[in-house]
Amino acid sequence: MIRVVTDSSSDLSPELAAAHHIEVVPLTIRFGDEEFVDRQDLSASEFWDRLAGSEALPNTAAPSVGAFQQAYERLAANGAEGILAVTISSGLSATHRSAQLAAAEAPVPVQVVDSGTASIPLGLTAIAAADAARLGAELGDVTSAAAGIDADLLATLDTLEYLQKGGRIGAAQAFFGGLLNVKPLITFSEGAVAAAGRVRTRRKALIALADWLQNQEAVARVGVVHGRAAEIDEVVSQVREILPDLDPVVALAGPVIGTHAGPGVIGIAVTRS
Repeated sequence: MIRVVTDSSSDLSPELAAAHHIEVVPLTIRFGDEEFVDRQDLSASEFWDRLAGSEALPNTAAPSVGAFQQAYERLAANGAEGILAVTISSGLSATHRSAQLAAAEAPVPVQVVDSGTASIPLGLTAIAAADAARLGAELGDVTSAAAGIDADLLATLDTLEYLQKGGRIGAAQAFFGGLLNVKPLITFSEGAVAAAGRVRTRRKALIALADWLQNQEAVARVGVVHGRAAEIDEVVSQVREILPDLDPVVALAGPVIGTHAGPGVIGIAVTRS
């Protein structure tokens, strides 16, 4: 039996992760002097409550090597013959490195894949790998399946404030400049946040998301992630209209993504067959 591990930046709810037999290694988040383990000490909903009342931007930190070691040992003790760990982009977090270092000491073979992304595209990749494992694929095949997934995301932010404060805007800063009144469209490119466009209103941003999804081909899975966005029901309804044969994974963004994307973020992700 092959088991799949991911990290909490995947924005998989505990219930969804359990349904797909995915082990989630949590990152940590710090609000001032208080530190919380993502999804264990602080749920996604509780995070947004705290963020709304916090003057300072919280900080997130990668899991320790020991946290991955414990996850690998726990799965091996429960019968796993091999493990695939698929993580947040190494360009965004040290999580991937922790997973690699822990793999060297694991009691069973462990392969580690850098997803090159984060949030729901990572979650969909982990689900695809777990489904392959459930069907009896060997570790090499599960690893190849995860590494070969073509996952893409388009998201709109209600503000650039959080991305700028967190220092994760990278090259997109030159594109958006100081135009804090625009509604940015972002994606992941080469393992980092990248600009995908900008519009003047929230309504145009939501239309851009729907148009982007409409133009995607050979979609195998679709997911929607949000930061308590008022329009989430509308967006999910549009996704179901555009892809009526697929049941979208809908996720409330947790601390890892929410800290940098801020309230109101909405993203649509697809994996292609």
